Amino acid sequence: MNNVLNRLPMALKSVFIIIATTAVFAACSSTSKIADVEYTAPEVAPLSEATIPTPDPRVGLAAGLFDAEEAIWNMELVSQTPPPDAFLGKTNSDLAFKGNYAIQGNYNGVIIWDITDPANPVLVKEYVCPASQSDVSVYGNLMFVSGEGREGRLDCGAQGVSTAVSKDRLRGIRIFDISDIENPKYVSNVQTCRGSHTHSVLEDPNDEENIYVYVSGSAGIRPDEELPGCSYGDPDQNPNSAEFRIEVIKVPLADPSMAAIVSSPRIFDNLDAEPRHGNTEAELAEARESGAIIYERDGEEFILSGWRTRFALRYFSNLREEGAMPNSEDSTMFFSDPSKYYNQYLDSREPEPGKGGPTQCHDITLYPEIGLAGGACEGYGLLLDITEPENPRRIDAVADKNFSYWHSATFNNDGTSVLFTDEWGGGGAPKCRETDPYEWGANAIFTLDGTKMNFESYYKLSAAQSSQENCVAHNGSLIPVPGRDIMVQAWYQGGISVFDWTDASNPVEIAFHDRGPVNGERMLMGGSWSVYYYNGTIVSSEIARGLDLFKLTPSPFLTQNEIDAANSVKLEYLNTQGQPKYSWPSTYALANAYVDQLHRDGEMEDESIAMVRQTLANAKANPGSKASKLLSELAETVSGMASTTGNPDKVQMLADTVSDLASN
Repeated sequence: MNNVLNRLPMALKSVFIIIATTAVFAACSSTSKIADVEYTAPEVAPLSEATIPTPDPRVGLAAGLFDAEEAIWNMELVSQTPPPDAFLGKTNSDLAFKGNYAIQGNYNGVIIWDITDPANPVLVKEYVCPASQSDVSVYGNLMFVSGEGREGRLDCGAQGVSTAVSKDRLRGIRIFDISDIENPKYVSNVQTCRGSHTHSVLEDPNDEENIYVYVSGSAGIRPDEELPGCSYGDPDQNPNSAEFRIEVIKVPLADPSMAAIVSSPRIFDNLDAEPRHGNTEAELAEARESGAIIYERDGEEFILSGWRTRFALRYFSNLREEGAMPNSEDSTMFFSDPSKYYNQYLDSREPEPGKGGPTQCHDITLYPEIGLAGGACEGYGLLLDITEPENPRRIDAVADKNFSYWHSATFNNDGTSVLFTDEWGGGGAPKCRETDPYEWGANAIFTLDGTKMNFESYYKLSAAQSSQENCVAHNGSLIPVPGRDIMVQAWYQGGISVFDWTDASNPVEIAFHDRGPVNGERMLMGGSWSVYYYNGTIVSSEIARGLDLFKLTPSPFLTQNEIDAANSVKLEYLNTQGQPKYSWPSTYALANAYVDQLHRDGEMEDESIAMVRQTLANAKANPGSKASKLLSELAETVSGMASTTGNPDKVQMLADTVSDLASN
């Protein structure tokens, strides 16, 4: 049949396929013909038609803590659960998952929820153990929790630490045994010089006896009196400097209490200072109106703030006389031409080539199946080789003047693209206003060409948020829709956004949820810190409001078949910063998802689409040998069509799925 098909013109090929498939139906039984069953083809539309409802319902939502106005599109809010009393008013942070449990970090400790029934999450454990940020990860029966703030105590006490130096302070990683998840047992901790702002757990495919934790600390360096060996400085002058490095902790699974730092890789060596962007046009106009000083550097305009002026004046007073304080003479000189003199001050601080780059990472996403990691490291996005877990190596680095603070990274499933987020404003400022540039506080998407990252596009919320809403790109994860790169992402009080970035040069939003600000009169922290897809449920850690659980709803841009195929992926646990590689069981939903995509993108003729849909429906309605016969013939037919379609690879994926169904 394949040889005949390949010789036919495309217009006749579809007719031949329909005739041949009808013959297959008749041949399946010596006594009866299989009748066509009724089926309903989903409505599909190209992503170019995925326009946001107009006017955008996210704009102008009424404020409130637990009664804010909401807007939602192509999603369903299944449940909203406020935090337990001990955590109310404290910042909810990151999420990890194990079995049916969602583990939610909080600046006051850890909250464990049973999300077996997403409509009714059950509080399992509230473990009070204060320490910012309490980012969480799991592996097997272990739970890891980050601690960075000065108030964290080794004994999890709520009284904090009042002295500058204390042997009671915890800054690093806590390790818990969660064999009994309702009663976590504090096993050990590993102290680090800069604490742990975030961390990532690495399962080495070649090491079954240990796991590794990559620690990113961003706080000031602890005094040697508190943790011996901690010190500042350029590693060229001080090889033991706690700057310009991350920490790698090795955790023996047989005895996690023996966890310890095994290396401190300096992945930031020889990086230049990153380019910086200036202020927005709106900020500059307001500054000029108020009489503020504007200076220009490298083609960008900046507002000269008071603290910058003070540093510059101190520099010039010391040129006049070492150790002198600024006087009227210095001020007169400086303000005679502040732009000129401030640039002179900056020139004096300009680092030499290969210096001035980042001193730490905010977050590192590990993707062990492809041997790579994405490091979001202050002013740079790094690509790391992690095939030797104790010795990660930088293989590429990118900077972008539109980015302020590289925050986190996500790879697409096949490892051909990577997305970085920019937490411009540090997460506590409104950066999604109508006057804020689209490129600032957004995502940057890169394709991977071997060991090189190539910029493709930016993605940012299209809905303008108010000045009372902290809003900027934050944590998200892939949704395992086969054949597509789809991500759900938190934007603090910008809400959550689901978008397709299969075409790395043209990301498209296809769903969202948003609430009005926590307070309509002044900016108070709130919104989604992290939102991740886990075993069919979208889970959002709401900074002020608790835990939100969502389901996707079908639309022309994401069909029920695609949703069902994503939901067929089941994980035992998930740490988004230890990214898993998704694979899909062969199901009718998977086959139909591929058909929907080929139809949406116009990559297979309508007659062929109809034939495949009808055959799959007939096979599903006639289980056993009849289905096997139908599916085997269909797989052969579709495989023969692959090379003449608009997407041969996806058509072959469809054929392989149908073949697997035939053999099941």
